[in-house]
Amino acid sequence: MINKKILLLFFSIIFSQPLLASSHYPIIELDPKRIEAGKVLYQDNCASCHGAKLEGAKNWQTEKDPDGQNLAPPLNGTGHTWHHSDALLFNIIKYGIGKFVKDYKGKMMGVGDNLTNDEIDDILVYIKSYWKKDVFDYQIKLKN
Repeated sequence: MINKKILLLFFSIIFSQPLLASSHYPIIELDPKRIEAGKVLYQDNCASCHGAKLEGAKNWQTEKDPDGQNLAPPLNGTGHTWHHSDALLFNIIKYGIGKFVKDYKGKMMGVGDNLTNDEIDDILVYIKSYWKKDVFDYQIKLKN
C-alpha cells in the first residue's frame, strides 16, 4: 500500500500549482497543423481585440478606449509580446493580464475557462508563426 504521507505530498504539489506543463516551453517548432488550429482559435477568441492579422488596435501605444483602458497591442512581432516568455504568454491568455500586472488598465481577460492548455499553446504557435526570425530567436531564449 502506498504511504499516505507520500500520496498526500504528491497531490499537494500537483494541485498547489497552476495546471501548466511548462516543461515544453519555449515553443520552437511551428508545426503547420498547430498553426492552422491556432489560427481558428485565435480568430474565435482573440481577433476581435488584437485584429484579424494580429495587428493590434490602431494607436495602441498612445490612446485608450472610451473606458480609459489600454488598447490591444499587436501580436505579430511588432509590439511587445515577444519580450515575454511562452510560459508568461500562456498564463496571460489563460488567466488574463490583470492577474500578473498590478493595477493593469486593460481588458485582456483570460480565456482559460473556454480553452484547453493545448489549444492555448496552438494559439501561441500561430502567433509566433508571424514573427520575424530575429524576434523568434530572441524570444525563445527568454527564461520560461
